[in-house]
Amino acid sequence: MLNVSVLTEPGFCPHSLNKYASIMACGNGYIGIRAAHEEDYTRQTRGMYLAGLYHQAGRNETTELINLPDITGIDVELDGINFTLLSGDILEWQRELAFANGELRRSVVWRSPDGKRYRLESRRFASLDQLPLAAMQISITPLDAVSQVVLKTGIDATQTNSGRQHLDEVSVRVFDQHYMQGVYETQDRTSDVVISAFCQLSTKSDSCFTAKNRRLSVHHSLTVAKGDTVTLEKIVWVTHRSDKSLSQASFARSALADLKVCAARGYNALLESSSYAWKDVWLDARVEVTSAEHQDQIALDYAVWHLTTMTPAHDERSSIAAKGLTGEGYKGHVFWDTEIFLLPFHLFTRPQVARSLLRYRWLNLSGAREKARRNGWPGALFPWESAASGQEETPEFAAINIRTGTRQKVASALAEHHIVADIAWAVVAYWQATHDDAFMRNEGLTLLVETATFWMGRATEIKGRLEIHDVIGPDEYTEHVNNNAYTNYLAWYNVASACRFMAMFGREDAGFTQNAKQFLARLWLPEPRTDGVIPQDDSFMAKPAIDLSRYKAKAGKQTILLDYSRAEVNEMQILKQADVVMLNYLLPERFTPKQCVANLAFYEPRTIHDSSLSKAIHGIVTARCGDTEGAYAFWRDGVAIDLGDDPHSSDDGIHAAATGSIWSGVIQGFAGMQIVEGELHLAPKLPAHWRRLAFPLRWRNARMHFAFENEVLTIDTSSPVTFTLWGKTVCISERQVFSYQDFLTSVNGTATMEASHDA
Repeated sequence: MLNVSVLTEPGFCPHSLNKYASIMACGNGYIGIRAAHEEDYTRQTRGMYLAGLYHQAGRNETTELINLPDITGIDVELDGINFTLLSGDILEWQRELAFANGELRRSVVWRSPDGKRYRLESRRFASLDQLPLAAMQISITPLDAVSQVVLKTGIDATQTNSGRQHLDEVSVRVFDQHYMQGVYETQDRTSDVVISAFCQLSTKSDSCFTAKNRRLSVHHSLTVAKGDTVTLEKIVWVTHRSDKSLSQASFARSALADLKVCAARGYNALLESSSYAWKDVWLDARVEVTSAEHQDQIALDYAVWHLTTMTPAHDERSSIAAKGLTGEGYKGHVFWDTEIFLLPFHLFTRPQVARSLLRYRWLNLSGAREKARRNGWPGALFPWESAASGQEETPEFAAINIRTGTRQKVASALAEHHIVADIAWAVVAYWQATHDDAFMRNEGLTLLVETATFWMGRATEIKGRLEIHDVIGPDEYTEHVNNNAYTNYLAWYNVASACRFMAMFGREDAGFTQNAKQFLARLWLPEPRTDGVIPQDDSFMAKPAIDLSRYKAKAGKQTILLDYSRAEVNEMQILKQADVVMLNYLLPERFTPKQCVANLAFYEPRTIHDSSLSKAIHGIVTARCGDTEGAYAFWRDGVAIDLGDDPHSSDDGIHAAATGSIWSGVIQGFAGMQIVEGELHLAPKLPAHWRRLAFPLRWRNARMHFAFENEVLTIDTSSPVTFTLWGKTVCISERQVFSYQDFLTSVNGTATMEASHDA
């Protein structure tokens, strides 16, 4: 097994059950299984989700990622007493998620209220090489005396999404005393779900099956001698389909046959196969640091683990939800998070996955075109929240004012249109990193033209220039403003990119080109002030500023809204998250270092960082501005969003964008990796207590590996590559070593840098 970190849960705590159920969830991009304990706890939320499997429970409900029937629950009775860690004593405890192979393990020595001691050990994983496969074991050892043990497990279809039921039970069956199967159908009859389970004890027992109230269960009862161990092995095959060409019965039979093949191999062999698949992931993507802070390496392994398990690499019709596949937060919807915060990891480690994520947008263009037309604009207006269909899934209303009975409208779907340009930015970044002409000639160019057409129709003629009115930028505490700098600059970049690639691929259209040239010449781009600060929008600079220190101390809690209404916040210089700073991050070639420094200095004190998307971006820009220690402080704060001490930070799922930012903060921050005018730039500079940073990187046809230690950079490449290192162009075709100090004193120019070659 590779020497990859493990994530440990320090002890059993009823208040952090759901946090650890999220951050230690098992998954493979197809299926996600929350790390709920086998035994039940009232406050514990179980969850199993399939990428892309959504349903709307009723006409006034929101389409959401379905929480499937539970397969992990096991009722354990020991000498007539139900096993629960809320009673008795925990004498030993160990629980960990091994990132190297994806296995979640727990070992507990429990003394029951009647004084008897038992060792309980459980293991589970979701297979990376057979995506519908999940497997688990639980072992029980009586330590003091012969014991009567009762185990009950199965398929529990009473599971809901916070009370909303999405599946109808079609049939439940038992086969050959070891196999059970539940067939379910979404209530709109569009999708079938088949869950097949194999359950077997390591020794003989009295067994029976029951099917009652949406629960299909097997009961085992047996006597276990002191010191002996009994193990229950459970292998599960979970599959779904919306293509009804095959009969439901045939689909179910096929699933059962697949399960039987897996069951014949057994837990350990299945885990070994999955481990080999994980080995490839770690070779392609692992970032290694030698740090005085041990948690830094754990955070990076955590990020790569979850970025892999949340991403449906198998299905370009699915994308990444804001909580991945770890919880019900945001209803499992897809936001701009995917293109801006998650796609870079895949782009520079597994570019085919980045391509698939962009094809998800292309396949859902019809919904974006429909939304644009519905609002009176041409082109494509992508939904702020999307699911499987490409339609707008953002709830129309937010919370109800219980005093007035009125509901507050959700403004994001109405005005947060920068997602259109975010998707276009990602399309361009993908081509820059891959030079995948086949994609750009077809899907990419279509996305660029449709989004550019939207912006040209969205702009408003004002006093001889074009402006973009009534928008919400990334800073969601400032709503319905004119000329948000982030939106305007990204819209300009969107249209310019469409023109560039139309010309590149010989697809120029005279009418489009003429309109685009006028748009680019006349669109108002908020200009930097004499101090370098770019106004966030037309009205921001005229608003009063207040001391935000006590709100910043509780970043992420939105405590500002306890003291001020949304309307009042809108009329002050208060940012939820990075906005102009985000613009500096995405378009580095447009702004000077002096302007970036000025914008950081001006906007950060006015930013509460109430969004998990904020601190990492500030950290990357801070690193680019030369303040590595300040960048590290931001990065650690970003890591703490899910991995910190807050027992409820991740109750409804991890923060997927913040997870992507753990990787980006290191690679785009401390390694100084960025794309400037289409070319790769690197400028490594490490925090003071980091001795070494090593990471793989894909760039066009090259597979590269970088290791930076003691201001010496070693680069391995699979093929010749040209890029900019510390501001100077280098061309390498083999392993090469660069000393930072020698590099700075060498002559300017290309090709023959004064670097040593490591034979």
